[in-house]
Amino acid sequence: MTAPPDLSPDRTSDTSAPAWIAADWGTSQLRLWVMDARNQVIARLTSDRGMSRLCPQDYEPTLLDLLGDHLPTGENYPLPVICCGMAGSRQGWAEAPYASAPCPPPGIAEATQPAITDPRLAVYLLPGIKTTDPTDVMRGEETQIAGFLSQGSNQQETQVICLPGTHSKWVRLDQGQVTSFSTFMTGEMFALLRGQSVLRHCVSEEGWDDAAFTQAISESLAAPASISAQLFRLRADALLTGQRPETGRARLSGLLIGAELAATQHDWSRQPITILGTDTLARCYETALSALGCVPQRVDGETLTLAGLSAAYDQLQKSQTP
Repeated sequence: MTAPPDLSPDRTSDTSAPAWIAADWGTSQLRLWVMDARNQVIARLTSDRGMSRLCPQDYEPTLLDLLGDHLPTGENYPLPVICCGMAGSRQGWAEAPYASAPCPPPGIAEATQPAITDPRLAVYLLPGIKTTDPTDVMRGEETQIAGFLSQGSNQQETQVICLPGTHSKWVRLDQGQVTSFSTFMTGEMFALLRGQSVLRHCVSEEGWDDAAFTQAISESLAAPASISAQLFRLRADALLTGQRPETGRARLSGLLIGAELAATQHDWSRQPITILGTDTLARCYETALSALGCVPQRVDGETLTLAGLSAAYDQLQKSQTP
């Protein structure tokens, strides 16, 4: 079992030299963790230079600029950089081909090494996972799943995990393998409807209404086929009943998440669910499932991302041991 990474806030060690870099390179954000040889965090670094803002030739300079003083000197290189997320996509630094489910979360043996010019770094891009019938893909979530499995999860049991996000994932695990998964564009639909549809006039950017959210979950779950009509009622209620924009926001979220839960009811109604994430969106999913009689477990997403990347680093160390 991989030792869990130390996530003490802003932990800095004067005695621990960087041993490797953990990287989560997403579409809009880059997160780096400078790690010591015990898989403890020395420093956290963030940037808005995600995949959507970069060309392949931009990745290495971005990494070097952000690491700065953490780059190795003398003979202490190359420093491994183990990266999950969109840097390994077709539009990223270099494509790390998808592993095909059913499969365990892919590790360092399946990683792609992009060509780089600076000898101080050795970069490993972890691949995502795909299914072909029906077609679906994930990239980045598989590393959280690897972290989840490394933390002592009972791999002999069939498990279902939910990963909320712009594109939320529902993943079925069996015997330590990802056997199937489904992706829902719920978060992206919320952003588009709130910002670019007629609902922008009646849905606020901030604020919340707990009762409206849970009521909308129930309404959507009861009649998911009428989601389009239910969405327009947000506009009608704002015009005719004076519904507050904060209530509109909560109802919009509840209707969309409710439709997702209607599609996944065969999963969450039959076995325990684990939600990977502790942000506001993950708490919304927890509230929604709890209101429907499910008792989900919620675990920290950053912890699992680092645990998955640490597992890959441990695999790299073993592969290099004579």
